[in-house]
Amino acid sequence: MHRLFIAIRPPAAVLDALIDTTDGIDGARWQGDDQLHLTLRFVGEVERPVANELAEALADVHAAPFDLQVAGTGHFERKGRPHTVWARVLPSAGLDLLHGRVERACQVAGLPRESRKFVPHVTLARLSGGAGPIAPWLAHTGTLTVPRWSVASFTLYESHLNKAGSIYQPAVDYPLGATDTEAVPVSRTGR
Repeated sequence: MHRLFIAIRPPAAVLDALIDTTDGIDGARWQGDDQLHLTLRFVGEVERPVANELAEALADVHAAPFDLQVAGTGHFERKGRPHTVWARVLPSAGLDLLHGRVERACQVAGLPRESRKFVPHVTLARLSGGAGPIAPWLAHTGTLTVPRWSVASFTLYESHLNKAGSIYQPAVDYPLGATDTEAVPVSRTGR
């Protein structure tokens, strides 16, 4: 089985600014630099043939490069308790277009339609029931502003779970722009 997701990886300057916010909530499990990304679509566990079909379908996704910007922070709750804090990604027509095309590619590969609303963000920390209050951190980071960056590709990742958390391994990079560009395997989709 392969645990997959499709994401955009911000450049180093953006990652540095995001890492600077990763402190101030007791008991939070902060994401490391190599874990920060904007998820376009979480796929979950699939068999190798589906992983290969997905990789091929994503190669047919064409979109122009576009700019993104992070501004502010927020959180997700479950049953009234915060479980994730994140950096907000501002709305972008280019991002919406790419997200829609990635979703269609997932369906071409036989995956069910995503039922959750797309909320563009970069997860910064996961919170357990024992985590400290988040209000002071949200107040401190609420005005976070990171310079715009140009998105020139998206990536199919494989997630490997271990005792220390998740390790995200890029499988295939998909460049944006001209329709004659080809996907670039980063590593094998299958093991």
